[in-house]
Amino acid sequence: MNSPAVARAPRVLMCAPTHFQVSYEINPWMSVARCVDRDRAARQWETLRACIAEHAEVVLIDPQPGLPDMVFTANAGVVAGNRAVPSRFSPLQRQPEERWFTEWFASAGFSIHSLDQVGGFEGAGDCLADTLLPIFWAGYGTRSRVEFHARLQSLFGREVVSLKLGDPRFYHLDTCLAPLQGGYLMYFPAAFDGDSLAAIHARVPQQRRIEVDEADACDFVCNAVNLGNRIIVHRASASLQRRLTRLGFVVDTVELGEFLKSGGSAKCLSLLLDELP
Repeated sequence: MNSPAVARAPRVLMCAPTHFQVSYEINPWMSVARCVDRDRAARQWETLRACIAEHAEVVLIDPQPGLPDMVFTANAGVVAGNRAVPSRFSPLQRQPEERWFTEWFASAGFSIHSLDQVGGFEGAGDCLADTLLPIFWAGYGTRSRVEFHARLQSLFGREVVSLKLGDPRFYHLDTCLAPLQGGYLMYFPAAFDGDSLAAIHARVPQQRRIEVDEADACDFVCNAVNLGNRIIVHRASASLQRRLTRLGFVVDTVELGEFLKSGGSAKCLSLLLDELP
């Protein structure tokens, strides 16, 4: 008699903050005048890694000198099945990361699908798979370009829903929108233009839409790691935590203040490698 198949734990890519610092300014949260406490950053990252490791297999890429933002592995690329599309960074400062992430994807057995043009696609920071619908939500207007969306749709064989970002504070889609288990969508409405909100409302029924206010959004609550019914965030208001709890989620808060100095939080620091079957 055959034994029942055991579900494999999802895999999450992370990179230690060995070289993390704010040495340039490429989003409104970054200021070279703000010093990063590297010891504190290392402790915060390790706490996040341990929290994720309770629900997933954490795999690591080696940090590289001179690449302080490589810790934000969500921007390595976007994956679906065994296919990986490495990022093509807009900021010159991050473009050297592309080589290391592409080599890692190849060494991990992913089929590499490179985008031809330079700049304008920043991985899972701006391309997120819905957990229920056969679609990708894709942001553009700040760091990623809408021209890449047709190519992504062709590669993955799924609809790519383009969402225009209008608030420079929420420069990547994963800073203001989080697809959650069961088809729920947590998002900050003011980050999007009217057409983008209409696209969201047309696809996600009201009972599955979780709107957050500006205070929670600025605490990067939408920059969440969702593994099963667990949601890992830097911070969430008591009222939002109660809403999520009523929907069956368990919220874990992990202090990530050092990384917010660079405009990143839990989701930015991780890349889910099993987005789609």
